[in-house]
Amino acid sequence: MKDGPDIARIGSLIGDPARANILSALMSGKALTATELATEAGITGQTASSHLKKLMEGGLLTQAKQGRHRYFTLAGPEVGTVVEALMGLAARKGHLRTRTGPKDPAMRAARVCYDHLAGDLAVRMYDSLQTRGFLVVSTDKGGLGLTEGGRNFVSTIGIDLDALGATRRPLCRACLDWSERRNHLAGSLGAALFDRFQDKGWLRREAGSRVVTIHPNGHAELCKLFPA
Repeated sequence: MKDGPDIARIGSLIGDPARANILSALMSGKALTATELATEAGITGQTASSHLKKLMEGGLLTQAKQGRHRYFTLAGPEVGTVVEALMGLAARKGHLRTRTGPKDPAMRAARVCYDHLAGDLAVRMYDSLQTRGFLVVSTDKGGLGLTEGGRNFVSTIGIDLDALGATRRPLCRACLDWSERRNHLAGSLGAALFDRFQDKGWLRREAGSRVVTIHPNGHAELCKLFPA
């Protein structure tokens, strides 16, 4: 295709193994330094700087300076959505990395997907919202919307939908979960629910990892809110 979006450039940026590792490391939603990202990617600091420059020029990363350090993050939730979707595609096609470890079951149970929840728990929440008719296909860009019943339900959890609606970000978006290979909820509502459940102490992000620990009481409360 001669005209239109240049997907080849985005594909080439993500397709390099070192850059793919850098993007995957930033899926936790936390800002990391070039040194930390070099370690994650298994490359030298000088090589990491070159890759980071390319990712920033391509609009996939942003940086912020604090003192002598530069911190890098994904340029936005849409970048995280693309990376998560590619993880799902790779898993479905059998392109899996062989590195395994004790965190694998925990990663599949609950993890951070940029700024919202992913994994088995997140898919359960999404399915529950759909089954009860709280989510509906929308004509908006995000592709999903809340029904009146869904808005009432979310409000009882303590989410300010008017505040979320004032942002340019889609309220609800389906994000393909790489481990469950089904959708979980992204968008501003997905992020707000994740924050809310952390504030309640039901979920806790593990330092230096995408793993999210589910408190036993939190698991019970979430199962009540989102029955299967």
